Amino acid sequence: GGINLEDISAPRCFEIEARLRELLDIPVFHDDQHGTAIVVLAALRNSLKLVKKNLSEVKIVLSGVGAAGNAVARLLVLDGAKNIIGFNVDGVIHPDMSSDDPMQRWFIEHSNKDNFKGTMSEALVGADVFIGVSAPNILVESDIAAMAKGSIVFALANPDPEIDPALARKHATVVATGRSDQPNQINNVLAFPGIFRGLLDANAHKITDELLVAAATAIADCVSPEQLNTSFIVPSVFDAHVVTAVAAAVRKSV
Repeated sequence: GGINLEDISAPRCFEIEARLRELLDIPVFHDDQHGTAIVVLAALRNSLKLVKKNLSEVKIVLSGVGAAGNAVARLLVLDGAKNIIGFNVDGVIHPDMSSDDPMQRWFIEHSNKDNFKGTMSEALVGADVFIGVSAPNILVESDIAAMAKGSIVFALANPDPEIDPALARKHATVVATGRSDQPNQINNVLAFPGIFRGLLDANAHKITDELLVAAATAIADCVSPEQLNTSFIVPSVFDAHVVTAVAAAVRKSV
């Protein structure tokens, strides 16, 4: 079998996952971290196709640098992102900061290359992508209006997102939330069933970053070019093909 961890706060989630992986020879997967990161990467890849931008060139503002935000950033950087500015409850994360937490140290070293020290509203001016894994209603309409043309907004706080999606859609080209009653639901259930199916079928348990990217690629590719539009950037959670596609990608990557 395998273990799917849920709803464990940082930094305990990192320690628990690492210790279980060290002790056990079965898959151990923290869904709030890696499941979120996989589906965000899949959705962002397809969104960038629609607005004709490259991940390596876009400016990304990330709200929430806990377990989910850190995992999202790691996967985006691995896939080529070079300009991420992150915010937590205390404000912007910048290179002059220090931390005893290895996960936060990684984020400090891999984000905010220009040492920006302003507010989130200031960071959003000219930004191409906003990803929120934080708290409800922290943005206003003018924040989204100030973003670059062809902007992408993933407001994933649940049940209430970082901004009302109806307001965001007035200005952003692509808007996604974590809600099932809105288009473009970013839902971890697109990732973890196929990941476990693939690992168990392959009799493998090591979960690498390359495996996570392979899973994201498989999810993104489940949306055909004919299906892809601003209201359909990831497959439906009821699409049975997703599990088999992710499982096949995982088997190839182990």
